[in-house]
Amino acid sequence: MLKRLQDLFRYFNGAVPFRLVPALIATAVLVTLLLLPCPDGLTPKAWGLVAIFLTTIVAIILKVMPIGVMALMAIVIVSLSQVTSSSSKGAITDALGSFASPLIWLIVVAILISRGLKKTGLGSRIGLMFIALLGKRTLGVGYGLAICELVLAPFTPSNTARGGGIVHPVMRSIANAFDSDPAKGTEGKVGTYLALVNYHANPITSAMFVTATAPNPLVVDYVARATGQQLHLSWTTWALCMLVPGLVCLLLMPLVIYLLSPPQLKATPDAVDFARGELARMGPLAPREKVMMGTFGLLLVLWANVPAMLFGPAWTLDPTVVAFLGLFVLIITGTLDWDDVLSEKSAWDTLVWFGALVMMAEQLNKLGVIGWFSEGMKHAIVASGMGWQAIAAALCWPSCFRTICSPAPPRTSARCCWPSSASVRC
Repeated sequence: MLKRLQDLFRYFNGAVPFRLVPALIATAVLVTLLLLPCPDGLTPKAWGLVAIFLTTIVAIILKVMPIGVMALMAIVIVSLSQVTSSSSKGAITDALGSFASPLIWLIVVAILISRGLKKTGLGSRIGLMFIALLGKRTLGVGYGLAICELVLAPFTPSNTARGGGIVHPVMRSIANAFDSDPAKGTEGKVGTYLALVNYHANPITSAMFVTATAPNPLVVDYVARATGQQLHLSWTTWALCMLVPGLVCLLLMPLVIYLLSPPQLKATPDAVDFARGELARMGPLAPREKVMMGTFGLLLVLWANVPAMLFGPAWTLDPTVVAFLGLFVLIITGTLDWDDVLSEKSAWDTLVWFGALVMMAEQLNKLGVIGWFSEGMKHAIVASGMGWQAIAAALCWPSCFRTICSPAPPRTSARCCWPSSASVRC
């Protein structure tokens, strides 16, 4: 009997397009939550939405299917269950309402713009330039990679594309030039050190600019909502607030990793020759690279609200308008074409899953779940007598727990854990 069940499980596990065990776990979570009595202070529909939201997060963390599919599942369930409205039309309107959010389109358009870095080769050129300047020692190569991340961060909201698609190939090429390869057991020469710097620079730079990673605009939106629009973080405010801590982290991180995981090769003069050779092979700046640089300069000036500072508030532009302007400039100059826009799967994938998660967060707030959770957390914190340091630690633990225990990508952390911390207003 047991063998037959095992064979049946293997058959279904191979036949279905999703991971069977994680799917069963997510389903069990949904059923369990729906069977639990509705907590005092919440309506049955609000509790149903909580069950859908938590099940979606569990499914994303366990990687039942790609995150876009899980987001689509959430849209379908919210629409069918009508937990946000009393009619099917109202439910689907609510489920699709967040797709008109300028914040979501800011990230989508910025991802499309960042495609130009890879297409024109400008991203690789920037990385090689810093290696040529700082690459005489392995530590200098590490700082070159970190500075490259910093320069590219304001324009690449996909931290995966920035760290994995632009900086990583430069790092990998340098490691290969020194015959530092895990397949040969020589990764300790320089590869391990450079890979660690590449990895750790990415989250640091992601925190330094609103447009450096997808969750940041969502944080801005929640802060504004939680404070009744009294506190709205602009692109400039965010950058200025994160400037000192971000630069300190970037200054210390390569050195700390150098001490904790020292490379076998300390001097790397060949890295400079390698970078200069690659730059010579690439030739002078191509016209499209110059357009990319000009577009990035325009975006920085407008995102930093420089025209409004010089000419008055009438010149203030919404960040999403600026992003669309930059994309349009790249298209009409031929730097990007429409096929590039259509083929950038990560942008459209982000539109789907980001839209779905923002929708559920908004509906949780609309149905009073965030306020209910906020009051519960506030009373618990007040009763505990904790200071602000302990409160901050308590609010950070869900993100840390998810990072340590979950195989899901880091970008999921903010979507999973931010509503709980944003809801507490003590």
